[in-house]
Amino acid sequence: MGLLEGKVAIITGAGGGLGEAYAKLFAKEGAAIIVNDLGSMLDGSGTSSAAQKVVAEIIAAGGRAVANGDNVSTPAGGENILRTAIDAFGQVDILICNAGILRDRTFPKISEEDWDLVVKVHLKGTYCCTLPVWKWLRDNGRPGVIIMTSSTSGLFGNFGQANYGAAKAGIYGLIRVLSIEGRKYGIRVMGVAPNAITRMWADIPGVRNGEPDPILSTENVAPGVLFMASELAADHSGKVLAVSGEEIAEVKMLMTEGFHPNGQYTAQDVAAHEYSVFFPAEMKRLPA
Repeated sequence: MGLLEGKVAIITGAGGGLGEAYAKLFAKEGAAIIVNDLGSMLDGSGTSSAAQKVVAEIIAAGGRAVANGDNVSTPAGGENILRTAIDAFGQVDILICNAGILRDRTFPKISEEDWDLVVKVHLKGTYCCTLPVWKWLRDNGRPGVIIMTSSTSGLFGNFGQANYGAAKAGIYGLIRVLSIEGRKYGIRVMGVAPNAITRMWADIPGVRNGEPDPILSTENVAPGVLFMASELAADHSGKVLAVSGEEIAEVKMLMTEGFHPNGQYTAQDVAAHEYSVFFPAEMKRLPA
């Protein structure tokens, strides 16, 4: 018996990269897979038959899978992805929101189109795919697992990714809220901040020159996501794991001890207590 025996998993953006690695491992562990992928280029343009290729490979290995080519960033697309699961396998138990694109620019160079499309695919796409699955799980009284993809670019920041980082930070907020709302329905919501060499790394010198670190393979992220989707993580919800072949670690928001004025206070009072307000690493002075 695999860890996901009898489960049905929708995985968006599964025509390659991380999504493909998740789909193949989940299928090996007994899940029936809906391989969703529009088959677009990295910037979101174009289409291809990437999903069908992954489905063929899963079936050839003895697994169960169907392809879906709907756009994750539209309500109709999200509904159709769910409908593909119900029509093919009669249920859904797991949703992995993985689809994404990049249009990296420094902030002044990001066009409105670049901003809107990246936020639409990542943040709105997560919403559009989650909502119909959420309603189906709730209305059918079934527990389920929804795993959303955040990023260290949104959780910690990264140069040249204001649009992508903003979308990924928004997904973190969605994870936190839905983990609270999901308690009464038995729906667990988790987040993954993966670190693996995919086509999104294509312009990084070491990757471009054909020298990628095998530790950062997509196959080394997939077991961490499998853990989150399985009953092994049944006691966990609302948490984000940074996952790679180098480390698996929870990322969370923290507060310092803080300054507690208990009433009126001045800006000078805050300055006088800055060592309680800020974390120590943030106390480095800028040059005068």
